[in-house]
Amino acid sequence: MPKANQQINYQFLLLTHIVCADHQIHSEEAQALRDLAKAANIEENTLLEMEKILSQEDKHLSLELIAGKIPHGQQTETMRQLLTMAHIDGYFAPLEREIIYKIGQVWHWSKNDIDKIIQAAKNKQPLKNYKNNEDEELSLAAKFLENEYKSGLSRAIINLVVKISPDSIKETVSKLEREILIKGPEYDKAIEHCSKIAKEDYNFAYKSLAQVDKALRDLANNLENTIKQIENRTTNKGQANTAKEVAQQLDYSRKALKEDIIKELLLVRDSLRSKQRALNHFSIAFMGRTKAGKSTLHAIITREGWDAIGVGTQRTTRLNRVYEWKNIRIIDTPGIGAPGGKSDEEIAKSIVDESDVICYVVTNDSIQETEFQFMKLLKEKTKPLIILLNVKHNLRDSRRLEHFLKNPNKLFEMEGNSGISGHFERIHRYAKQQYANDYFSIIPVMLLAAQMNNEPEHQEIKDKLFKASRIQDFLDSIRESLVKYGAIRRSQTLLGSTVGAINSPYQWVTEQVNIYEQLIQTLKNKREEIKRKIKKAEDDIYRGLKSEIDSIFVSANNSIQLFAEKHWNDNQESLKAAWEKNLKEIRFQERIQSAYEDGGKKFNKEVQEVIAEVGTELELMAQLNVGKDFKLKEHDKKPFWTNPGFITGVIGGVAALLIFLPGGIPVTLPLIATAIGTAIASITSWFKSEDKKRREAVAKISSSLREQLNKQQDTFNSDLKNSFTNYCDSATTNSIQYFDELIGGLEAINQNLKTANNHINIANNYLNQAYAKRIIDWCIEKYEQLTDEGIKNIISQVDRQFGRKLTIHTKLELDIRKSQADIQAILQEDVVIKSPVNN
Repeated sequence: MPKANQQINYQFLLLTHIVCADHQIHSEEAQALRDLAKAANIEENTLLEMEKILSQEDKHLSLELIAGKIPHGQQTETMRQLLTMAHIDGYFAPLEREIIYKIGQVWHWSKNDIDKIIQAAKNKQPLKNYKNNEDEELSLAAKFLENEYKSGLSRAIINLVVKISPDSIKETVSKLEREILIKGPEYDKAIEHCSKIAKEDYNFAYKSLAQVDKALRDLANNLENTIKQIENRTTNKGQANTAKEVAQQLDYSRKALKEDIIKELLLVRDSLRSKQRALNHFSIAFMGRTKAGKSTLHAIITREGWDAIGVGTQRTTRLNRVYEWKNIRIIDTPGIGAPGGKSDEEIAKSIVDESDVICYVVTNDSIQETEFQFMKLLKEKTKPLIILLNVKHNLRDSRRLEHFLKNPNKLFEMEGNSGISGHFERIHRYAKQQYANDYFSIIPVMLLAAQMNNEPEHQEIKDKLFKASRIQDFLDSIRESLVKYGAIRRSQTLLGSTVGAINSPYQWVTEQVNIYEQLIQTLKNKREEIKRKIKKAEDDIYRGLKSEIDSIFVSANNSIQLFAEKHWNDNQESLKAAWEKNLKEIRFQERIQSAYEDGGKKFNKEVQEVIAEVGTELELMAQLNVGKDFKLKEHDKKPFWTNPGFITGVIGGVAALLIFLPGGIPVTLPLIATAIGTAIASITSWFKSEDKKRREAVAKISSSLREQLNKQQDTFNSDLKNSFTNYCDSATTNSIQYFDELIGGLEAINQNLKTANNHINIANNYLNQAYAKRIIDWCIEKYEQLTDEGIKNIISQVDRQFGRKLTIHTKLELDIRKSQADIQAILQEDVVIKSPVNN
């Protein structure tokens, strides 16, 4: 138990945070932390807190809390130490810079002052030496062969000797050649060449990623500006209200898109950081499930362990661990595929972009399909793959160890009861399902034998153990592949797989464009459907309304005969008053007004039902996620328009903008009383009988009233048609206006997406063509500096199904010196080169 009176050393814990800043711990940082703990006599309480930070426990002391504990007088010296620690691995990572800024904020330092200190620290850092400075010497035979190379004996002659020699000599010469490659000056030249290639390629990767970054940022800004422009439309009050309603609905879209844009931006920027970190070294990442042997493997290779960090023997970090071995950067990742190991998988994923080769470690005792699922990501990133089969056998049993050393090849035989061909078959089957091809190689080793080689109790048989483990063949093959293929694999990392970082936002934007185009077309179709249904409602309601009005006039006409007989002898004033009273009694004007208002209300209801019906269809399609216009991939989240608030808002917005009928149109009484009185006066005479005068007066009044009433009906029907049609047109216009505005807004958003898509596609093609040029140079075994002009002179077009097939169209006939099989085996992608002849 730690002592209660021990003080926490916060300066030391701040250094621990900087070591973990970029989600990986470099061996030199770990050694520096270890040496500092020893030199400063760091007490147990502090070491326990350090363990929590390294293992990323939830309850570890936060950066802000620790920084706040540093006294003002110690802050400058602490900052100097932090920057020294950050530069130890030869790379000051952006995430390390961010932590420095956070600490500066806690201390209330200005960004200007921090930048000056960072620059001063950078200037003081010595350049790292990346030479092959291991204490290795060539054998006498290898030195002789190397001298023969130097003295002019060509490789062609050596190859000829190998071809015509017996197998034993072939094997000897091949081993000597490999020894020269991995221990001689060619290895150093390969390292330098890889570094040169990386710097050139990085400039192209940076330019492309920066262009994508800008396109995404511009997209976010343009979307916001588009919504504001729509919202601020003020042609008239009605349109301004519609614009605001539409802008509110489109804001669902902007927010959803912006959220995804931020995610895509973070991925692009993470990729850029990974490319920066990948510049200095050829990198190999060890991956696989927990206890597959990754840690043992890196310990064997580097001869370094991690037990010295901290005070316990438990796993001390959940971050990626980085070592350097013979100028190769080795990255050991946390185990993947374990239950509850999602965070560990995320940590492992973070290293993929900067790795040139992935070494996937599996064991013969448990080859499960689930542990190969992670390979899908590797294929998406077009990462070359080596599968290391760790053959497990209990060599701790002395009898088994003795049998093994007598015939170590037995466990590696492909056939027989103890053969490993079955394991190879399962690995190929499971890996191919996720990795999409089987170009990868499987290398069997026995890590336990290599581990026991370093143990004191096995010193007498250490050489036998190491040889029997076959680990040296694996290590030599790595270094040999660096000499032969290091340059093209550097280009794969910095150019070829960077296309994946661009391909992701490109696919996302393309998908959004398709979704919006489908949605726009759907809304256009629904708009036309609404128009048709509203027009049908208008026609139906008008016919019913006219029929009702006609029936009202018929009832007025039917009352004329009785009215005339009753009032045939009235004077003009009395007759007029009586006719007005008659119309009121039969509710002539009231019925016409009521019929007109009822028709308007029925039309409003029909329009609302039409819009509600269309809205329900949209909402149902969104909820069920069905139909060609609404179908999304399973992994996609639902777009903004599936939000119930959007559908409800559209329906409510349209309904709110409908113009309801006014109180009705004025119905003028037929002004015929004067004409009736005049007619009566002209036919009355003293010599006619009373009965005859009555009949003539009734006929005249009836005829005159009917004539006047029919004319009034014709005039009224004409006014009714115009008035009702104008009202319906106005209601339709207001209903459709909302859809027009919404469609226009969506089209404006879609145009923003298309513009961004075009810029991203340009960056995508730019990078693909740069990568294609590197492949061509590798295939014709010629190096030249990568330039825009050089690419333009050679590459005509590049077609790429990322991670699956790459077709390069060249402008010239080229002397391709690599076979199709070699190209596929090394690049682990289906690459087709088409010259002008076979295009």
